[in-house]
Amino acid sequence: MSSASQPYGLLAEYETPADLMHAAEKVRDAGFRRWDVFTPYPVHGMDKAMGLKNSKVGWFSFLGGVTGYTTGMLLIYLTNRIDYPILIGGKPMFSPFSAFPPSYELTILLGAFGALFGMLILNRLPRLHHPLLKHDRFRLATHDRYFLVIETADPRYRDADTRALLEGTGSKRIELVED
Repeated sequence: MSSASQPYGLLAEYETPADLMHAAEKVRDAGFRRWDVFTPYPVHGMDKAMGLKNSKVGWFSFLGGVTGYTTGMLLIYLTNRIDYPILIGGKPMFSPFSAFPPSYELTILLGAFGALFGMLILNRLPRLHHPLLKHDRFRLATHDRYFLVIETADPRYRDADTRALLEGTGSKRIELVED
């Protein structure tokens, strides 16, 4: 029993970053939501051309940091004031100044974990397989070519219309990528 491969999307190839930038603007203006660009290096202005907003990873990092700081302070408070209240030299049972160094370290640790796991969640990683990696021409994305792919899962995707849109952006090579 063999499984038929499902179409993943249309892959358009461009020769310059400017061509890809103009194509991204047209695809964005056409209302597509499930598409991406691939370049051998970051292209300045591509986020704006794609209509991308600020990343939500910062919020994950912030929440991790707040959780770390609160956890550190509560741990030291509960330990010194409630669990083991030992009076030494008239010092207070809890002081935020003495609790700050471990709380600060937990802020850094959980903030970093928040950033890492937030990035993994938002990027839907780890993804052990991606259909583009099987495509022969896509290997050039790490050398000297620029690619734009529109996924077939996009609600606005229609094979002929999407192909015509990509041809209108100046792409010389458009291929269907299968999963």
